[in-house]
Amino acid sequence: MSTYRAFEVTGSRKFELVVRELRRPPAGQVRIRVESCGVCHTDVLAAEGLRADPGRPVVPGHEIVGVVDAVGDGVTAWKVGERVGVGFLGGQCGECDPCRRGDFVNCADQHQMGTTVDGGYAEVVYARGSGLVRVPEGVDPVEAAPLLCAGLTTFKALQRAGGPPGALVAVQGIGGLGHLGLQYAAKLGYRVAAVARGTGKEALARRLGADHYIDSSRQDPGAALRELGGAAAIIATAASGASMTGLVTGLAPRGHLVVVGAAPDPVSVNTADLIFGTRTLSGSLTGSSIENEDNLAFSGRHGIRPMIETMPLAEAPKAYERMLSGEARFRVVLDMAA
Repeated sequence: MSTYRAFEVTGSRKFELVVRELRRPPAGQVRIRVESCGVCHTDVLAAEGLRADPGRPVVPGHEIVGVVDAVGDGVTAWKVGERVGVGFLGGQCGECDPCRRGDFVNCADQHQMGTTVDGGYAEVVYARGSGLVRVPEGVDPVEAAPLLCAGLTTFKALQRAGGPPGALVAVQGIGGLGHLGLQYAAKLGYRVAAVARGTGKEALARRLGADHYIDSSRQDPGAALRELGGAAAIIATAASGASMTGLVTGLAPRGHLVVVGAAPDPVSVNTADLIFGTRTLSGSLTGSSIENEDNLAFSGRHGIRPMIETMPLAEAPKAYERMLSGEARFRVVLDMAA
């Protein structure tokens, strides 16, 4: 093959299927034949024109699994034929101040797949060697894809929160992030509380590992968590700042609320709720490529699997709309073999 298909987007949801010429990967990068690509809410940055130059075509997608088929100059750690993944963070530069301090997630020249550089709504993608993740043998590419972003995001948030073994940990929102967060929290050995509106997801939440279910439409989630002894950690995944606001009072002393759901409205917090109890409120942005390998290994060992719906590349615009509707259960994945 000398060409490949890709969906470019400009402006707001102006998708176009194009045919591109194959090229050699630049120095420090590899070329990947894409097998699967998850459709994530962060794809709105490209598809809705929420970037510096929305008139410049870009290929969305950052939950990418594929096989290396060419390596650029200077790449020594990766070989043709290896199955790899790429998440939202497409590779650190290794030279800026954060990188020199080992803070690769906050690299000042980080490639953001599908946003600042072309992503995986395509048959081929190019990526920095520093952003690649080894995908274990026997892992289904369509199941691995969502773990590279949604999975890593919740896994790292739980690690960052640092609750002691057996502590109460709450996951707010049982959706694309939350359904994975419940599984990780349970397998990490925590006592898990699921927080969601209504009772429609209670049975599912309990199957995924929740010991307690809190219906936030019928009771104050902060008060409910206090009745359970207070949460050492709360992972907030729902894209609503207002819904996160009521969670702070449910934290135990020295508890930590970690926000991973990007919401259009702010989180409002009473300063006294933070000061008295020495509580912490923070955000968490995914993790590094080697941490993503740890995530895949942990997920494989403990049977953590995303709930997915698959669609072919030709239906990428429909897949994006399906994700945006909130009706998918729970991750949409483009399957290049379909």
